[in-house]
Amino acid sequence: MHVYDLPLAFAVVGLALYAVLGGADFGAGFWQLVAGRGEQARKIHEHSHQAMAPVWEANHVWLIFVLTVVWTAYPAAFGSIASTFSIPLFLAGIGIVLRRGAYALRAGTATPRERRRVDMVFALSSVLTPFALGTVVGGIASARVRVGNPGGSLASSWLNPTSLAIGALAVASAAYLAAVFLSDAAVRDRHPELAERFRRRALGAGVAAGVVALAGVVVLRIDAHPLFTYLTQGSGVHALIVSFLAGVATLALVWRRRYAPACYSAALAVATTVAGWALAQQPRFLADLTIKQAAAGYSTQIAVVVAVLGGAVLLFPSLALLFRLTLARRLTGQERLAAAAHQSLRTTTARSARLAAASLIAGIGLLTVADAGWAHGVGAVSLLAFVACGYCALLHDDPA
Repeated sequence: MHVYDLPLAFAVVGLALYAVLGGADFGAGFWQLVAGRGEQARKIHEHSHQAMAPVWEANHVWLIFVLTVVWTAYPAAFGSIASTFSIPLFLAGIGIVLRRGAYALRAGTATPRERRRVDMVFALSSVLTPFALGTVVGGIASARVRVGNPGGSLASSWLNPTSLAIGALAVASAAYLAAVFLSDAAVRDRHPELAERFRRRALGAGVAAGVVALAGVVVLRIDAHPLFTYLTQGSGVHALIVSFLAGVATLALVWRRRYAPACYSAALAVATTVAGWALAQQPRFLADLTIKQAAAGYSTQIAVVVAVLGGAVLLFPSLALLFRLTLARRLTGQERLAAAAHQSLRTTTARSARLAAASLIAGIGLLTVADAGWAHGVGAVSLLAFVACGYCALLHDDPA
């Protein structure tokens, strides 16, 4: 791995996190759209809103992160992508804005009719946004973007078989993730009847997402054969196998009502799908542009790597705390557990802090001073170790 590969690797990780966390958020809106009317529909609306409201805005951090990293580290590719896909990106932006407006307006609704209208806007935008973003991925994957402004057709670049298939897969995967997550949330909130409803939806959506994924592979074979070859025979095949096994495991876990581990396996299934596409795409960024050709200068790449890893030390503990508080629903009973574990964590915290400092020094030194490719690889691993150790140290640190 070269230095110019690292920012793109970070962007792929961010895209996978957005596909999982943002996807579950969008999927909650999908289930509101098809909930119908009546008391049961109202419970589905309320449960979806309460489960996702604390974290939905934080999930969009990953989309901003991906756009910022690609813009800075690969400006020529970013400009070509943004200009070519200006229409679907605009539609996705409109969907995100409408969702935000719906969240804000929902609390101020005075009648059930007003609330239904606001929920309808929220639900429709929850389908529009992942579909539009999926068509962008499809256009890049099928090599319909070249260097230029725009770098491809404003219409056929995203209105093509591959883009439509991946857009449909994005919506199906979001619904599948949300149903699994909402089943787990219903159990934690002691609503067994809601958990059963979302269990059935999770099983149906999982099968539907699998069918759409298989259909998408067929579409790739016809419409984007080079990507199909690398995805099924090249470096992407291992990720594809992991995704399939994780999807089957999720269905089995949901069938047995083991929702907590099912959330992790469902997330793995979606994340490895993104990883498989990224592996199959390399070393090509666009149709006529490799990753190396698209990369900005060496100093810019180093600055992006250091900024991302430094920011991760601040971001991940904050997100971990947010999700921990959200999943706990309340702090009662947590203090005793924290006190019991505090003594053992102090040693771990000190050790993690020392390892983080050593990894940071080694990583920056190997990336900036050494010229050999192997040294850059070791330096990158050292910086990743710095993020992991620093994350552990900050997460378990005692604020007192």
